[in-house]
Amino acid sequence: MDGEVLGLAHNVADVAEFLRRAGLEIDPAEVVEAPWIDWRGVGPERWGPEN
Repeated sequence: MDGEVLGLAHNVADVAEFLRRAGLEIDPAEVVEAPWIDWRGVGPERWGPEN
């Protein structure tokens, strides 16, 4: 927010937890398919630096 990192997700479950804390109950499987999430880079199936 305004250039400040508010959280760092390491997997889809982390994203679901951030959303839960913001008031949205969502299953991690739904996070992957949510059309309102803009995955930047490689997407929800891959995390961390490329090999």
